[in-house]
Amino acid sequence: MRTAIIGAGPAGLVLGAALARRGAQVTLVDRDPGPPAEGPWARKGVMQFHHAHEIRSQVVDTLRRELREATSCFSGSEPSPPRCHCRTGRPPWWACGAGAARMSGGARGRRHRTRSDPPHRSVDDVLETVDSAGRHAAGIVIDGDFLEADLVVDASGRSGRVNRDRRAPASSGGICGIAYVDRVYQLAPGAEPGPMVNPIAWQANCDGYQCLVFRHERGIFSALVIRSTDDRDLVGLRHNTAFDAAVAAIPGLAQRADPERSRPLTDVLPGGTLKSACRSQRGPDGGLALPGLLFVGDSVCTTTPNFGRGLATTMLQVDEALPPLDTTVDVGGSVSTTGLTELVEAFDEWTEANMRPWVEDHAVMDESLRRRWAREDLDLSGPRLPSDLMEASRVDERIAAA
Repeated sequence: MRTAIIGAGPAGLVLGAALARRGAQVTLVDRDPGPPAEGPWARKGVMQFHHAHEIRSQVVDTLRRELREATSCFSGSEPSPPRCHCRTGRPPWWACGAGAARMSGGARGRRHRTRSDPPHRSVDDVLETVDSAGRHAAGIVIDGDFLEADLVVDASGRSGRVNRDRRAPASSGGICGIAYVDRVYQLAPGAEPGPMVNPIAWQANCDGYQCLVFRHERGIFSALVIRSTDDRDLVGLRHNTAFDAAVAAIPGLAQRADPERSRPLTDVLPGGTLKSACRSQRGPDGGLALPGLLFVGDSVCTTTPNFGRGLATTMLQVDEALPPLDTTVDVGGSVSTTGLTELVEAFDEWTEANMRPWVEDHAVMDESLRRRWAREDLDLSGPRLPSDLMEASRVDERIAAA
């Protein structure tokens, strides 16, 4: 099965490696030329690339099952991969997996990222054809060159443009009204990392904003300040001087960022517009966007980073896409348009039942947080968060007593 994958992020690389190991002829294409020989990797167009990522158990399980070599790229002395990973100048774990994808597929599994390649490889279009099997994907156009494919996978993320006009708009989610900035630090030798309030982070819910600290490897940690986009007074936190002043005034952050205890490794890293969205495999007319075209990863389910679910939902999708390819499609040989159509239809049905609830859950949580910061009345008529009830109990003794 000739497979062209648009986007070499976590979804594209892990799915591509898994398919190559099953005998598929896989080509991954990404407009980013890859990490430089020295210095940090800019990864333009990927808003959260330099921010902390929570690596939940679903991610580790998928990697151990499909791309075990990637788990060796985790740093630190922990016996198991750390829950959070931070970009500090090294390729992240999914870039470590790229080599495995090339090796496992041999000559058939390759990624346009080698030094001899042009600086950028862009997908201009996905071509379709009409034959006895009907309308279906025929391949992709890369920098003007046509690459024939039986299956085209769009793993280009939330900002992918190649197939934008083929798809129906998102059916749930939206801009969440929350923004954040963070800065990465490293503890001085011998300095203690400080307490955590849960297995993932240290967290402080303050009046109008939220603070988080994520611990990484080698004494590295990220300090985040999350705010409402309506609060223009905190926009200046994107500047180092303002961020340092704010951190010094917030108990819990001040002790960790004390110059005697740690040093900053980066400038302040502002986040872009945050939104959640769930999109189907369908086009504006209700039918499949294009038979033989499969959307996966953030191009299907986008959640705001407030609860660290993005990588987990991506790996759940990879896990769901692979079994049908193992049982109903001859990955190592020729495939029928009918078989691929049935696969995409089943994946779309699964997405509706299993991905949409994540997005809807995020919408409730994000809106609740925004309303609380804006000092608006809490809506207790719909789904309620434990934190909402705690806030309500402060003004209504009946709730506190209950």
